[in-house]
Amino acid sequence: MTALPHSTTGSHGESGWAIPEHLLSVAEYTALGEPDSGFTELVEGRLVMSPSPKRRHNKALYALARQLESQLPDHLEFVQDIDVDLGLVPPGEPGFARRPDLIIALREAGERIDEQDSMYHADDLVVVVEIVSQGSKRTDYVTKHGEYADGGIPHYWIVDLSEPVSLVACHQAGELGYQDAPAATGVFQATEPFPVKLDLDRLLP
Repeated sequence: MTALPHSTTGSHGESGWAIPEHLLSVAEYTALGEPDSGFTELVEGRLVMSPSPKRRHNKALYALARQLESQLPDHLEFVQDIDVDLGLVPPGEPGFARRPDLIIALREAGERIDEQDSMYHADDLVVVVEIVSQGSKRTDYVTKHGEYADGGIPHYWIVDLSEPVSLVACHQAGELGYQDAPAATGVFQATEPFPVKLDLDRLLP
């Protein structure tokens, strides 16, 4: 990911997308809309630009979602590639908004978001999932690990497509933040936050 510069006069990206001249709140970030290519996240009020995911990443994400779909309880749903307000600062202050590869959220929260055209909040989420891409390893394992824990998201799954494909399941452990289980390979099974069984080797052709 690349942090976009903030100038005193304002500037524009290659596509003409405006780069703000000040640190942004989550509300200001939402009002910007989407760039012409790739996607952005908000970190301490600064825009961070990422390129569009590669084919391998997208195919693995689709395969993961297909396995999850039949196992989710009725009150939960998954959503891919959507902004989440982490709620780490009061409204109006330079904020944090991440765009996880996949979230598992309360179904009633999705209905609210559709009605209000608003953003998911961290407390709407049960699980957040990131698939490690080239150049995102430290961000996924360290930076987002801390941010998602601080946001109070109960579970964080880190899927690494390096051979063998693995999944690190992290869960809230009070003041310690996330406690990480050993990396699972082959088949990942869990009973919390719902019974689930994932064949990790099926995530890649």
